[in-house]
Amino acid sequence: MSNSLIIFLHGVGSQGADLGALAGQWRRLLPDSHFVAPDGPAPFDMGPAGHQWFSVNGVTRANRADRIVSARAAFDATLSAIITRHGFEGRLDRIAFVGFSQGSIMALDAVVSGRWPVAGIVAFSGRLATSAERHPHVPTQILMVHGAEDAIIGVEEAREARDALTRHGISVRLHELPALGHSISSAGATMACQFLTDLLIPKPD
Repeated sequence: MSNSLIIFLHGVGSQGADLGALAGQWRRLLPDSHFVAPDGPAPFDMGPAGHQWFSVNGVTRANRADRIVSARAAFDATLSAIITRHGFEGRLDRIAFVGFSQGSIMALDAVVSGRWPVAGIVAFSGRLATSAERHPHVPTQILMVHGAEDAIIGVEEAREARDALTRHGISVRLHELPALGHSISSAGATMACQFLTDLLIPKPD
């Protein structure tokens, strides 16, 4: 049995396989981890292909939180099925979420709402868009990696998320990568792998 489970959460209009490619890079340092990269539960409604966790058609800062709340049931069902299938029920402290963009938004919401008390989250190019009703799982550790030149989700939103999560008592590290836009760089992927290795591999006594 694997000793940890890493679940990738893709961005809007994408698919699980796009993030799942990171697993091939990380298996050397995380040989006892199982990697799963599901597709979002709904087809992307603004293009011919891809998937989404919630619709961004007409989304605004004012209505985004409500869309996240509406997306929770399908998100939770997707994750519950994965966790049950791989035998990690009752072992949430051995699970990490790795999200990009909308996937990061859903991952941060999952922890700050108190629904998914997992060991850790890697949030690439994300924001905290959850409403003020927050009941976070404080022991969860969070790594945020964000491009300083991100024109889709500005780096200031990552700073706001870090500050808000820190006020809740959650351990958050934010790495701002210069000259990077709304993307995952090799440097960011390396940081994330090291974070997960430190988090999930037991240390010798």
